[in-house]
Amino acid sequence: MLKNKREKIYTILIGGQAGDGAREAGVNLARLLCKMGYYVFASMEYPSLIRGGHNFCRVSFSKEKIYSDYRELDAIIALNQEIVDIHRNELKKTGVIFFDNNLNSVSGKSGQLISLPISSYAKELNAPTLARTAVALGSLCYYYDLPLEDLNLVFTEIFGTKAQINIDLAKKGFDYLQDKNFDKIKFDKPDKKIKGQIIDGNAATGEGMVAAGMKNYIAYPMTPATSVLHHLAKQASKYDLKVTQAESEVAVINMVLGSAFAGTRTATGTSGGGFALMTEALSMAGIAEIPTVVVESQRPGPSTGVPTRTAQGDLQFARQVLGEFPRIVLAPGDQQEAYELGGKAMNLAWQYQLPVMLMLDKHLSESLSNADLKKIKIKPEKIKMGKGGKNYVRYAFSKDGVSPLCFPGTPDTIVKANSYEHSEDGLISESGEMTVEMFDKRFAKMKNLEKEITKMKGVRIYGDKKSKNVVIFWGSTKGAVLEAIKHTKKSIKAVQVLTLEPLPTKSLIGVLKGAKKIADIELNYTAALASLIREKIGIEIKNKILKYDTYAFEPMELAKKIDKIF
Repeated sequence: MLKNKREKIYTILIGGQAGDGAREAGVNLARLLCKMGYYVFASMEYPSLIRGGHNFCRVSFSKEKIYSDYRELDAIIALNQEIVDIHRNELKKTGVIFFDNNLNSVSGKSGQLISLPISSYAKELNAPTLARTAVALGSLCYYYDLPLEDLNLVFTEIFGTKAQINIDLAKKGFDYLQDKNFDKIKFDKPDKKIKGQIIDGNAATGEGMVAAGMKNYIAYPMTPATSVLHHLAKQASKYDLKVTQAESEVAVINMVLGSAFAGTRTATGTSGGGFALMTEALSMAGIAEIPTVVVESQRPGPSTGVPTRTAQGDLQFARQVLGEFPRIVLAPGDQQEAYELGGKAMNLAWQYQLPVMLMLDKHLSESLSNADLKKIKIKPEKIKMGKGGKNYVRYAFSKDGVSPLCFPGTPDTIVKANSYEHSEDGLISESGEMTVEMFDKRFAKMKNLEKEITKMKGVRIYGDKKSKNVVIFWGSTKGAVLEAIKHTKKSIKAVQVLTLEPLPTKSLIGVLKGAKKIADIELNYTAALASLIREKIGIEIKNKILKYDTYAFEPMELAKKIDKIF
């Protein structure tokens, strides 16, 4: 079983309104803690507003592996009154609130109050508004005995030659508490440095696709997939990568198909609404056998829904994009798996010449955690290439269903692609016999693909592997589930499904066999995974823990829900 002591997990919340720099400060704190050797999980919350609104970053950390953030707080850094009003009831009795002394109504019985001249110091040093959070981070370093020099290194890594103003403000905050002679509170320090880096799910996905040979990324901004575009744009020169923002999702997906048809590994990213606009072209990718990768970062729907929150409502839609054709749907559960499956998605798309959908959601896309990406070996896998020439036919029949590829520009070679049903040479065919043969050819890929899915462990098991009490889940719920089963009264076997199409039915039957009770855990209303399992292997999961209030699961609350079932 996973084991952990609750008192060794700490959580700090930094909040304000848009423009206060609260989320950026949370990222800086997460980087500092990672540098010190802590395991970290940091999540972001913000409204669908350009200015104002309730913005915060929640950072949980421990000297032992942590998979999710927790609600109960050790400290709050409040840049406005709303943060105090909303989150004070989450503060431990021994907790502390650091707040800007321009807030007049901060009071209360529980928790220590520490007033800081945050805005005053920023004004004194003529610093931009965003930089003033450095005062609070400096004070935090003094109060919890965290090394200020490591915080300065974080500022230097992020801001380079412009870091000095943040360094000066942090020193002001540190000295302020030191001069006041506050007693220090020391966290349990890590025993050793841990390998890896702090990274969010979107950046990890982009890095994985690049490692697998991606050279073009084309997208239209849509929360919460936008930061894949931003991250790759920043890394474009480093990776010799072309990053393009097109005018719409319809333009994007057709550019992706054109780029892949021409021989370049290409991907895009979007959310549900943008994905809906891409489906006709994705269907064309299916019949034209064009390698295509789409990162679909889910948010609550229907329609615009709640655009800056999280959900898992698009699974069945991705599985059933217009028409019958082979496709792959993968769902990483954490940042390291986002990197792994980002690379796997790119390679599988080109090895099997089909569309691959990579299902993330806002919680995974934008949350930060430690990930040791170097230990995962990703490279562009070999693909079936043709020799070309006058006799080349794009859709040549083959036993494994995969035809040899050639690209436009190959000497003496004509390469055709067709959205209609077609013969081997790519010419339109309305023959019933040819339609059957082409359907059989495309679906012949599934035999080897299913072996590939088994090899990559499309089902993974955590917790007590011998327990007959089973919870099953997919995607970002992994973090909360793995934390929750540390606190449940009974031992739990936790089953993660990473490959949702094709579903690894044999593996699932094996791990669910003999279960006394099974509970399905999902961030949606319709229990999509449970429905899929019933459809494919005939097991009906009656116990369901479903959450559709637009927020991710919180481990302690989830543990209580699991206890009620088992």
